[in-house]
Amino acid sequence: MFLFRWIRRTITVIVILALIGPAYGISQVWRAANNPIVRQADVIVVLGTAQLNGKPGDALEGRLVEAKRIYDLGYAPSIITVGAGAPGDRTTEAASGKYWLRTKGVSSRKITAIAEGRDTLTSTKAYAEVMKKRYVSDVIVVTDPFHCARAIKMANDQGVLATCSPVQTGPNTLDNSGYRYLIREAAAYLAYITVGRRGIHVSDHLPGADIVTKVLP
Repeated sequence: MFLFRWIRRTITVIVILALIGPAYGISQVWRAANNPIVRQADVIVVLGTAQLNGKPGDALEGRLVEAKRIYDLGYAPSIITVGAGAPGDRTTEAASGKYWLRTKGVSSRKITAIAEGRDTLTSTKAYAEVMKKRYVSDVIVVTDPFHCARAIKMANDQGVLATCSPVQTGPNTLDNSGYRYLIREAAAYLAYITVGRRGIHVSDHLPGADIVTKVLP
């Protein structure tokens, strides 16, 4: 009888966790996307995404537009663009972002391009290291709304204080982001807080895929 009770309780716990986990992830992602908090910071960081031969893709341009908007409003005195290039690219996400900002009137001296990272965690570690070398700690991360929760969590884990200013233009605004993006980000958020923090790098930038499916060493 004891064995049967133990098995039944174990199954019950597994079922509860299976229900609570996804609900928690979705709630965190949804709340960060719908209730962004932006405060004065030392620097604005634009997380990279696709570019083509130096021209930002629509999603990246949306992030750059938002970064320039809050920069012009005086939320931070400088901008960091971050992101490496895909194999075969002639330039990087960071470089294309910096060039775009320069053409829109932002002084080159106010922009730092960090050509590292093809996923959120690698990019976050790269810009956090630069911030620490500058002895600054407050950052506004500019990215897609459903990406905010994970971007903030990763930044805080790297020892910087982060808020998120989600895009208001482009294909990944809140109005344009569907449930698939929400579910993908909820899964990625849960993967990070459960195994990512323990040194298992779960990539969110995979060729030909839009969902977290691969564990890297």
